[in-house]
Amino acid sequence: MQTPATPDIHVVHTVKQKTLADGAASPDNTARSLYADDPIKTYDNLYEKKDFGTLDYPVAVHYLDLSKSYMNRIRWHWHEEMEILIINNGLAEVSTDDAVYTLKPGQGIIINQSVLHAIQSMDHNNCTFYSIVFHPDFLFGHKSSYLHTQFLLPLQNFRLFKMFVLDENNAWHERMLDAVNDAIAVNIAKPFGYEIAAKGHLCRFWSELVGQLPNMKTAPPPHVSLDEQRVKQAMLYIRMHHAEPITLNEIADSVHISKSECCRCFARTLQMTPFEYLMRYRILEATKKMAEYPDAPMSMADLALSVGFNNTSYFNKLFKKFLGCTPTYYRTHKVLAGEVKNTGSFNVPDL
Repeated sequence: MQTPATPDIHVVHTVKQKTLADGAASPDNTARSLYADDPIKTYDNLYEKKDFGTLDYPVAVHYLDLSKSYMNRIRWHWHEEMEILIINNGLAEVSTDDAVYTLKPGQGIIINQSVLHAIQSMDHNNCTFYSIVFHPDFLFGHKSSYLHTQFLLPLQNFRLFKMFVLDENNAWHERMLDAVNDAIAVNIAKPFGYEIAAKGHLCRFWSELVGQLPNMKTAPPPHVSLDEQRVKQAMLYIRMHHAEPITLNEIADSVHISKSECCRCFARTLQMTPFEYLMRYRILEATKKMAEYPDAPMSMADLALSVGFNNTSYFNKLFKKFLGCTPTYYRTHKVLAGEVKNTGSFNVPDL
């Protein structure tokens, strides 16, 4: 696979330069390349917005810069769409509930549907990557179709397939990366009929994938760990009720288990307690509110109360513990100084 002749931090390492600069022209025949003013935006809260295309065209391509994402990472989340990341610059760590993958430029990763995952930078250097997110139904149509039954269900049922690392040094992987990169390129240039072209490239990617995964025809039924199911449900409960005075017992009741079992599920899946997740989520929401209303800030007491803290001193203590500074310092030196726009920039433990 060719790499760009002139490396640039906004060029996907594995995308062929001729595809993006020479072959992917805009409708007015102006050659395009992946620079900062390209139509691919840096979505700091992409996964919260769920900006994954439309019902008619459930495909979205984004360029993401972790230095501009909340706390230099994308927090724990999941979605119904499949996602493929291609690392452009720096080192990324992609985590699931039972594994961690370290990726470098020239590598990518396939994240299967509904898999709980988080993404963060491995070091203090910048980490950028491209993400293409699509719903497999876009390729295979309605659920009773032959293509859906023959080529999608086996992959959905393949319990070993949560994530799959792609490396351009492997010939099979390179063919998949080429297909994904071509899909990225047409979504950037958007020539007439690019949706059809993108579907063709993604079908080529899928053909390579299902042609090589072992024993798919005899794969066992779908498998999502009970811990993951419970934690996902508890996370949704916390996100919905974080501003209320919720207790560990209420979190456990939301997934119909005991308090001790709830703590064990969180420890095995996220390596933290439910209470710690709740506290971190509340601090996250506080920083977002600071960034959303810089010109009309709430008092610290009101801010703390709005995210579930009825004690301002405790709010200040946890804020400093997680972010390394007080809320006042953060607002003055980060938000008002323009370093933060709806995101944080400190490197703290995952949410």
